[in-house]
Amino acid sequence: MAKIHHMNCISTCPLGGKLMDGFTPSIVQRGELTLHCLLVELQDCLVLVDTGLGRLDVANPRSRLSRFFLSLVSPDFRDEMTAYRQVQSLGYDPRDVRHIVLTHLDFDHAGGLDDFPWATVHLMATERDYAVAQRTWMDRQRFRPQQWSTRGAWQTYRATGGGTWFGFDQVQPLRGILPELAMIPLPGHTFGHAGIAVQGEAGRWLLMAGDAYFYRGEMDLRRPHCTPGLRFYQWMLEKDRHARFESQRRLRELARDHAGAVHVCCGHDLVEFEAIANRSADAPATSSTSSASGQPAHA
Repeated sequence: MAKIHHMNCISTCPLGGKLMDGFTPSIVQRGELTLHCLLVELQDCLVLVDTGLGRLDVANPRSRLSRFFLSLVSPDFRDEMTAYRQVQSLGYDPRDVRHIVLTHLDFDHAGGLDDFPWATVHLMATERDYAVAQRTWMDRQRFRPQQWSTRGAWQTYRATGGGTWFGFDQVQPLRGILPELAMIPLPGHTFGHAGIAVQGEAGRWLLMAGDAYFYRGEMDLRRPHCTPGLRFYQWMLEKDRHARFESQRRLRELARDHAGAVHVCCGHDLVEFEAIANRSADAPATSSTSSASGQPAHA
């Protein structure tokens, strides 16, 4: 069983304010979304689940990110909030990060890959194939080859075979990593999008659902709901609408049927992040503030 640390690896501040995050006072202000990543401590190494934006993105964003997304989400570029720096502030050596497991290859989830060139990167083969193909204008905005200097160290997985996990099929065990982690196909946002399951210290599983949903209300069992801005944002980026809604439905069923065994979280909801991390999303993780748990502090 693993120790899990929660890191917000650079907030994004989208246009629309309250229409996006649900709590910013005005729609003319920019909102705040997290880039929720996990640092997982295993017996022999560290594993990152997503990387957020990286140090090179902070240093020279215009050379690595599209003008479209820089304008739309205006990341709060702070070096101390990168995964590399937060690994250090937690008291670890970044070179002990031997594996990175990606939910998908969007620029805000894969920007820190270049900070860990020695790490093996795990992702779905479909995700790599579509990201590399750069077939549409939006693909070229969201999937940024400028962030992929480590592409030679990518290990890919097909959504075939595999095992089962709480009713999910085609679950992929990760090569070279103990069975505390597994990759769960959750397509829709991208064709190769996946959730990453981690078994925490108490034996309870944490499922990082990435961008399978964006707003905590989408997991409401009685009345799933989302802010208008994030509903539009998800529609704008979705690759398969039916698959996206099916992934959300299955996540709600998972939360309902296995509440005592699994906690589900996503990549961008600030309120959800602060509940599980037990600190402000504006503060980096440190050895004194991290609870290293896989469940909300108030649970």
